[in-house]
Amino acid sequence: MEFAELIKTPRVDNVVLHRPFYPAVEGTLCLTGHHLILSSRQDNTEELWLLHSNIDAIDKRFVGPLGTIIIKCKDFRIIQLDIPGMEECLNIASSIEALSTLDSITLMYPFFYRPMFEVIEDGWHSFLPEQEFELYSSATSDWRLSYVNKEFAVCPSYPPIVIVPKSIDDEALRKVATFRHGGRFPVLSYYHKKNEMVIMRSGQPLTGTNGRRCKEDEKLINATLRAGKRGYIIDTRSLNVAQQARAKGGGFEQEAHYPQWRRIHKSIERYHILQESLVKLVEACNDQTHNMDRWLSKLESSNWLTHIKEILTTACLVAQCIDREGASILIHGTEGTDSTLQVTSLAQIILEPRSRTIRGFEALIEREWLQAGHPFQQRCAQSAYCNSKQKWESPVFLLFLDCVWQILRQFPCSFEFNENFLIMLFEHAYASQFGTFLGNNESERCKLKLQQKTMSLWSWVNQPSELSKFTNPLFEANNLVIWPSVAPQSLQLWEGIFLRWNRSSKYLDEAYEEMVNIIEYNKELQAKVNLLRRQLAELETKDGMQESP
Repeated sequence: MEFAELIKTPRVDNVVLHRPFYPAVEGTLCLTGHHLILSSRQDNTEELWLLHSNIDAIDKRFVGPLGTIIIKCKDFRIIQLDIPGMEECLNIASSIEALSTLDSITLMYPFFYRPMFEVIEDGWHSFLPEQEFELYSSATSDWRLSYVNKEFAVCPSYPPIVIVPKSIDDEALRKVATFRHGGRFPVLSYYHKKNEMVIMRSGQPLTGTNGRRCKEDEKLINATLRAGKRGYIIDTRSLNVAQQARAKGGGFEQEAHYPQWRRIHKSIERYHILQESLVKLVEACNDQTHNMDRWLSKLESSNWLTHIKEILTTACLVAQCIDREGASILIHGTEGTDSTLQVTSLAQIILEPRSRTIRGFEALIEREWLQAGHPFQQRCAQSAYCNSKQKWESPVFLLFLDCVWQILRQFPCSFEFNENFLIMLFEHAYASQFGTFLGNNESERCKLKLQQKTMSLWSWVNQPSELSKFTNPLFEANNLVIWPSVAPQSLQLWEGIFLRWNRSSKYLDEAYEEMVNIIEYNKELQAKVNLLRRQLAELETKDGMQESP
């Protein structure tokens, strides 16, 4: 298919662009296969380059011969284009609709993008499972790399290489895979070096109504326990939902077969409930006519902060079991690709200082989201404005990033990255020139040959010139476990995401720049103090030598 077939009118002059915080601009609108571009001959006006894949919905309206297209973006921006001529307006609108809903992944921009920067690091090879395993292997010999999923034969949503207990062979893993939802047998998510406790994750056990069991599964899970220790199974569904799953062939671990494990149900919502929550929240944030009571009522009815609290509470429980009780953990919900990953990754941010660095956080995203099989292509297909909702769209990753921001806000000096880093990840998960978030799992990415045909997001982010934008000037390495508050009073609306197009951040940006300048000046003064102290010490040493007989 040629893009030209979808573009009915490639160019229109005298189009007026309205967007947040900018004056209206008149210019020429151009449509390409992947971008909507508006350029103006007016001095000091910034061009608009908008990826079609960032468009969530469009509305049209007409007043006489003038047509208006309102473009609602996946990053929550709303842009208005005033187009002279009804026919041109209809043509542009239908072209945008067609180009923003392409069915084929291989027609998306990452397959056509060519970087304008020098590629110093190939991000596709920055965070391989073998490299992550090396970090653990120096501390323990109880685990091994398994290639049982080579060619994705055992579990389509797992990577080819996983970390499993050394005492469990590949044949046993194959048997366990038939007992777990989607073949997602328990694998290592995190090893706590301080006390050798671990977090594992999996899909639900397929016990069904007959109470089916699997000896190999029991052996695998028990292999993670130290002698005389108990473990906890954190099920991210309510007990009622878990019991209902048995009728469909799913279920949960029976105490009789897992006597050393205590099961705890922590209900975390998923799918359409989260999507509806996002829609309500964005709608409330965009309505400028609210009085205080109505705003607070709409914020509460969206339940967004309630979801944040549920996820953070569960992550804190996991961290507490690991660090304070010295107990290992197995986490799963139904598939093990959504709420499970939110909890495992947030627990690591609480427990592991490395996860609070830029590269450590990138490794976490790779390991616990991309390689772990979170279906980004499905979950991030649409955002808060699209009317044609599919059942699999859900802001699971955005909720995770919001939880990270909540912790960052409470511990502003413990993270090497800043809020802009989290916002950037949100934007690229929904629309990007990079191939990192394409596909639903490693198997799909392999078939699409993303490593050969697209550029990794990390190749761009990890350039020194870009890293400086995402580095937290307040960062001081903190090697302790951090315990965020999950009290309702401690949780706030993430203005940097949800209100950034509704009110100007000019003064906040100026205050941030001033803070950076003060910190840099303080560092300079500190360096001068240290130099003067050394010079003073040298002079005192010389004086002492001259005075001695």
